[in-house]
Amino acid sequence: MTQMEVAYRYAKSPGEMAMRALDSMREVYGIRRIRFDPKERIVRVEFDASRLKEPVVAGLLRGAGIDVGEKLVLA
Repeated sequence: MTQMEVAYRYAKSPGEMAMRALDSMREVYGIRRIRFDPKERIVRVEFDASRLKEPVVAGLLRGAGIDVGEKLVLA
């Protein structure tokens, strides 16, 4: 297992339906954790890079209703 973390800015706070969709996203094999920073409008996703690639993670977030913007560089 190769654990990776990716972070994105998002435009608007997720609503109830988006949060429910994110709950089901956690069931996807390879997604380990999803964290939000509402003050900075950043969502971070920890995932198994041997199972998923970053564009797939972004697509899952978009499919859940998160308005994913720029990908952030993590230090």
